[in-house]
Order: sequence, then structure tokens, then C-alpha cells
Amino acid sequence: MDKYVTGAVIRRLRESKGMTQGELAERLFISGKTVSKWETGQGFPDISLIEPLAKALGISVIELLSGEDIRNANRSFNMARGKLYVCPVCGNVIRATGEALISCCGITLPPAQAEPCDGEHEIRIETAEDEYYVTLDHPMSKEHYISFIASVSDNGMQFIKLYPEGSAEARFKISRVLKIYAYCNRHGLFQAAPPKKKRS
Repeated sequence: MDKYVTGAVIRRLRESKGMTQGELAERLFISGKTVSKWETGQGFPDISLIEPLAKALGISVIELLSGEDIRNANRSFNMARGKLYVCPVCGNVIRATGEALISCCGITLPPAQAEPCDGEHEIRIETAEDEYYVTLDHPMSKEHYISFIASVSDNGMQFIKLYPEGSAEARFKISRVLKIYAYCNRHGLFQAAPPKKKRS
């Protein structure tokens, strides 16, 4: 475990719940003096208390250990508002429909921040019947490559995993696509909007 709960985190979360040290202590069947010691950095909660402490504070264990209180504002489950998390160690890609605390390979992952395309990461989108044909003129060496291309609509996601020495291309059904993403293993996430439909 690379992180452990700190007194500052316990105090902040306790106060946000409007609890006194004594009230928190009662819920954990310990003394108020023990909570005081935690919050002043004179001790740490025993590992057996981590789960009950998280429950008393109304958060998950992983939120408690990370010091972050995650509240998902995307209650309508809008896929377009979702976030992508990419592990730099194993390349795992995780899609969340809103705020989340994601970890992989022992690392807490920040959400990937999509940038507009640049000269090295231009996402080309062509229409072919009922599909978008997406390509990038990008190296696909073992050291530098496009890891995946994805399309996101308001009701789902289409995802194509790519591999070094392959082609940086993908095909997606056009229906309701709002954004196209491509992820470079060195430079991160890039996005482009699909072409606007021509009015007949």
C-alpha cells in the first residue's frame, strides 16, 4: 500500500459531516483522545478500523486512503460526459460515466484530458456508407504508437484496441457519434468531432 489515511484527511471529512471527535469516536467504539491523536499526527488508525472509519465518514475505503471524496454529478448517465482512465504501466483503459476514483497497477489514475488534434496527431474521419473510417498518420513502433481509437455517443462507446506495428485505423457505426478519440502512448488523448451531416 503506497498511501495511508492521514489525520488531516480524517479531520476534513469529519468536519464536512458535522461530527465532533467524540461522535466519530462513539461510532468506532474508541476514545475521543484516540481520534484527536490521529488528527494531530500523533498516531494512525489501526488497519482493522479503516473500513469502519470509511463507513462512519460516508465514503469508500479507497476514497479514504486517497484523501478524495468523490461525488458523481453525472446522475443522468450521459455517456458523452464520461471519462477515460489509462494505466501507463499496463495500458489498461477504463471508462467511467462520471467522477470516479480509479487505480491500476498500484497507481491512482487521473482522468485522461483530451486535447484538440495537432500536426502529429491529426484524426482523419471519412464517411463510408453507414460508418466512419478513422485513420491517423502516426508511428506505430513498439516505443511510440496509437494505443486505441474510440467513438463516443450519447448512448454508448465503440472501442478499438491497437497494437504496435499495426495500422492506426478503425471503423465505427455512424449512429449518434459525438466525438472520436485517439490515444498516443507518449502524448496522451486527442479528440475530434465527426463531420457534420450534410442537409439534403
